[in-house]
Amino acid sequence: MADLTVIIEQTENNYAAYIEGIDGIVATGHSVDEIKSNMVEAIEFYIETCEEMGLEIPEQLQEYNLVFKMDTKCVLAFYYGIFTKAGLSRLTGINQKQLWHYASGTSSPRPAQKVKIENALHKLGEELLSVRL
Repeated sequence: MADLTVIIEQTENNYAAYIEGIDGIVATGHSVDEIKSNMVEAIEFYIETCEEMGLEIPEQLQEYNLVFKMDTKCVLAFYYGIFTKAGLSRLTGINQKQLWHYASGTSSPRPAQKVKIENALHKLGEELLSVRL
């Protein structure tokens, strides 16, 4: 099974996504769930179109797993209403002012900072998955 990396980018009014390395498959949406759903539909449409036109379907699309990737600015903007800078600072150990620079796009995090943010979000996700109400 191939991992297909879906790159999600922020646009003026919503988010746009495309598959890294495969031209012609794009999706838009206002949320990650909407992007995921629309991307699956776009892939299905792409495959159907290839079949109708007698074109070869890329091997990666035979059996795949979608992996979603956003840049730091996009993640911080997307989850702005959920994570405060103070809360994210506590999770990551990165000061709020620096997070604000990342969110506004005035500076980009070093690779080590990206890893800190990603690890903190994954850790939070794992913790939330273990919660039962």
